Amino acid sequence: MYAIGLENYGGPDVLHRVELADPQPLAGQVRVKVKAAAINPVDVMVREGELSALFKSLEPPFVPGMDIAGHIDALGDDVDPALGLEQGMAVVGVVDNQGGYGGYSEYVCLPAASVIPAPPGVPLAKAASFLMNALTARNALDTLDLPAGSQLLVTGAAGAVGTFTVALAREAGLNVVAIASAQDEPYLRSMGVDHFVARGDDAAQRMRDMIPAGVDAVVDTAGLLERIAPAVRDDGTIIALRFVQPTTLERGVRLIFVNVRERVTDHASIARLGEQVKNGLLPLRVAGEFPADQAAQAHRRFDAGGLRGRLVLTFD
Repeated sequence: MYAIGLENYGGPDVLHRVELADPQPLAGQVRVKVKAAAINPVDVMVREGELSALFKSLEPPFVPGMDIAGHIDALGDDVDPALGLEQGMAVVGVVDNQGGYGGYSEYVCLPAASVIPAPPGVPLAKAASFLMNALTARNALDTLDLPAGSQLLVTGAAGAVGTFTVALAREAGLNVVAIASAQDEPYLRSMGVDHFVARGDDAAQRMRDMIPAGVDAVVDTAGLLERIAPAVRDDGTIIALRFVQPTTLERGVRLIFVNVRERVTDHASIARLGEQVKNGLLPLRVAGEFPADQAAQAHRRFDAGGLRGRLVLTFD
């Protein structure tokens, strides 16, 4: 099979087509013929070497990709019939990529628990855009476990993880404060945010002026870390989505890293997210599609920023 991988870390041009052996599903796995794979920030981390510690004992090529959509073309032994997965079914899945195992591949084998039917009537390129990001939002909110009525701040609220965090938080009865570009305010208001603050160096202070007591917690998709701490009440919590050492900041504010990879076989949560796409709670946004062989061009566009929605690689 072919995949899109890299032998050396660096910019978009390190990505190229590679040939790998066809994978065979192990017990409890399904094999998916991939039709689409979304480009996520974690894929850039793989490309640039930020995850090299995970790959240090492995030989290249390294294949990015955690979000895929396609069709099941083989089932391993002992796949739980209760999952309802069948050969030929259109599915989406979340891939715990490592080394040469990743979603930018013609075929990928993954635990059946990591796979759900694709949302009906949704093109597979669009279906590939949501699962890992929505599961990241779910993981952050579950870690916080805030009671209804709590004040939650979401930085980078118009991005993929931010938008899903807003939607899931509103459904849970949380009051949501959004930080994003000023141009995103109408969209986020339509998502139900209670307060909006335009991003900027003084965003934390402007938010604190708006809510003098401070928010209970932050889901920090923008990576502001200590810079957003002034917006948080004493003993509140900031959730980081990129690795940081857990620590306690001034006033007892906790900084915690959560890793979505810990949830990739949480089938109940994954299936629930699929239902929330079907019922319209979680919006699917695709900013563009590129043939897989144009992965370098797609990554250059991703790196340029300013996207609202995911870029998606499509496979023949």
